[in-house]
Amino acid sequence: MTEPTSVSRPIVISELVGVYDADGGAAGEAKYVVGHLLGRLECALCDITHGPVWRKKSFDAFRRRVGVPFEVVHRNERSPEVEAATRDALPCVIAQAESGWVVVLGRDELSGFGGEVDALERGLHHALGARGLALPAS
Repeated sequence: MTEPTSVSRPIVISELVGVYDADGGAAGEAKYVVGHLLGRLECALCDITHGPVWRKKSFDAFRRRVGVPFEVVHRNERSPEVEAATRDALPCVIAQAESGWVVVLGRDELSGFGGEVDALERGLHHALGARGLALPAS
């Protein structure tokens, strides 16, 4: 007789935070826009969440669908806990799990999404699964 195998269930996350590789506020955002137009600054998360001027409606729709709070903050707006979890690994998306914050998407992954919200959504589900994490069942 074979022993039953234990099936580990994914850990359900309670929150997501995306951190831009740019500072907030009028001066920070102006610096980023000028630097981006000159090809000197880039933030793959900015490219995913924003069009030329405003935040993408498709990103806001995704945030409503995701099933947990999904906040996006500039690097100078991070809480101490989020700053400790992200350090200089920006831009990124982190998840709140039972054990604390976990980086689920880093710069390379976000860059690979080509500024597309749909690619972010697919990539997020894949990255969570690869780390034994999951969004709440809807």
